[in-house]
Amino acid sequence: MRIYNHPDPEDFTLRRIFNALSDPVRLDMVRHLSRVTEATCGELDGGRPKSSMSHHFRILREAGLVQTGVAGTVHRNTLRRAELDSRFPGLMNAILKQTS
Repeated sequence: MRIYNHPDPEDFTLRRIFNALSDPVRLDMVRHLSRVTEATCGELDGGRPKSSMSHHFRILREAGLVQTGVAGTVHRNTLRRAELDSRFPGLMNAILKQTS
């Protein structure tokens, strides 16, 4: 079973968060996760190749935006909303309100 590393909230940086969200695919993934409790990788892939999605998930995890847990063969992803709001109050609200 694979275990993923996730940064501590005090290690979140705006540079990494903005870099992660600068890609429309990753921004759409974060928007989707903001509307649900959790989502599997398959629910977020949009028909894209697994290798591309692995890259996107890694960038989101390293930025601190997403937490990935493994349950058997299923990867469950959640938005680290509370930790992000604590570290950068109002940031996620502003990002998620943007329509384009």
